[in-house]
Amino acid sequence: MQRLRQSPTDPGFVQDPYPFYDRLRAAGPLAIWEDYAMPGAAGRDTVDALLRDRRFGREDPFPPDRPAHQAGFWAVEDHSMLELEPPRHTRLRAQVLRAFTSRRIAAMGPEIRALAHQLIDAMPAGPFDLLEAFARPFPVRVIARLLGVPEADAPHLLRWSNAMVGMYQARRSHADEVAAAEAATEFTAYLSDILDAPRPGGLIARLAEVAAEGTLSRAEVNATCILLLNAGHEATVHTLGNGVAGLCAAGLWGAPVTEALVEEVLRHDPPLHMFTRYALEDVAAFGHRFARGDRVGLLLAGANRDPAAYPDPARFDPARFPDAPPPVSFGAGLHFCLGAPLARLELLEGLRALTARLPGLRVVEPPRYADIYHFHGLNRLIVARD
Repeated sequence: MQRLRQSPTDPGFVQDPYPFYDRLRAAGPLAIWEDYAMPGAAGRDTVDALLRDRRFGREDPFPPDRPAHQAGFWAVEDHSMLELEPPRHTRLRAQVLRAFTSRRIAAMGPEIRALAHQLIDAMPAGPFDLLEAFARPFPVRVIARLLGVPEADAPHLLRWSNAMVGMYQARRSHADEVAAAEAATEFTAYLSDILDAPRPGGLIARLAEVAAEGTLSRAEVNATCILLLNAGHEATVHTLGNGVAGLCAAGLWGAPVTEALVEEVLRHDPPLHMFTRYALEDVAAFGHRFARGDRVGLLLAGANRDPAAYPDPARFDPARFPDAPPPVSFGAGLHFCLGAPLARLELLEGLRALTARLPGLRVVEPPRYADIYHFHGLNRLIVARD
């Protein structure tokens, strides 16, 4: 197996990681990414197969000792279905799906649409940062409504979310770890108060009902609410920013916002670039032998730019769907993203509102990506309306 080096915090890589994914893919189904000391996959078929392979999972069979200053973070994360395998994952996901139904999500369409127009109404006349004015407040306010928490608390949710996802960034520091633990502790205390007197109709109220039946613990309800915020909000912020920048760069701003265009936004420049799996047993896969506990990095963004699946993959082309295979931005298999229907709805309604109300939108400063790998999103997106 070939060995490749590429620092995930190198400025050139942060701005454009796709050439490295091309190198990794050309090296074979798997190649060692030395900076992470593990094999990585960037071909769509390989990534999709490993995502679905039940011999690999999210739980580390040999979890390392954790520093005391991280305890608050792991007190939440250890109950997150994203980090669990069957049978606990199966029980948790089944119970959450009782509350997080597709009907409930679809019913939010009109209020998501209205919120998008409300945020556009408040945009300044001159050049402004679209991330601050729209991409950040839009999904966090949707999540607040979905959970059934006061919308005025959205800034707290946003602050906690930003701190907690810092644990998964390649450049994280001791200070980031402390901030993540403190945020998790504060968020848990906040949710405990909400769960004691949940607002009728919100997801928290429904999860509280499930917990009362004894099928979910309070810790599992807390972790689920935090997961919905962190995974759904953070990803949608980056996808909206990357999508608007990509549409403008391709000269397609103002094109009809269809389901196919949303899929191309998700494929072309997704918000999460790598998802790690552990071998749950000794495994032979794609010419490599994994010992139990070995990791493999699945490069979702590399798979989405695989020319074998998407001809001319760097080109933004909504016409490739629905005939092209679906992007792997939401994962696949057991851990396929629970919030995918909500994310797609937010992107559809958000981009439709933006293109309808701001037909002359243009990017007036070169977009720059933030140093937040394995996430991929812009620092800011300065735009103007003609």
